[in-house]
Amino acid sequence: MPPTPFDIPFPAGVACEFALLVTIAPSAHTVQKVFTDADGNTVRTIQAGRGSALTFTRVATGDAVSLKSNGFSTQQSFNPDGSYAVVNTGHTVILISEQEDPEGASTTLYTGRVTFTATADDVFTITGSSGRTRDICAELD
Repeated sequence: MPPTPFDIPFPAGVACEFALLVTIAPSAHTVQKVFTDADGNTVRTIQAGRGSALTFTRVATGDAVSLKSNGFSTQQSFNPDGSYAVVNTGHTVILISEQEDPEGASTTLYTGRVTFTATADDVFTITGSSGRTRDICAELD
């Protein structure tokens, strides 16, 4: 039986300039490998497979954009201070809040490669991308 879909609500300014509801239908077709150091601390992870199907709904209007489940791979490297670096290939959706980007909140589908760093508090900084991008917030605006 596939995993049960679930919703995550985001208030205005967190994922888009408006309130956004993200419905996630997880895929059962992913694998993950965790690498630890001699003390048992996770230092790197690799995950790959078929990602979740996603639906993004603008709460005020009910307008929605749906993305089917697609292939992806993610490599994360963890630092002792809790920060980490990520390299994603395939299909990746990244949500950036107004706190992370002074130009405003965004929800973007990257098809290709995207790299970013994150603080221990999960504040993201995109460090590079290649391929195509799709602005989900603009499609719902």
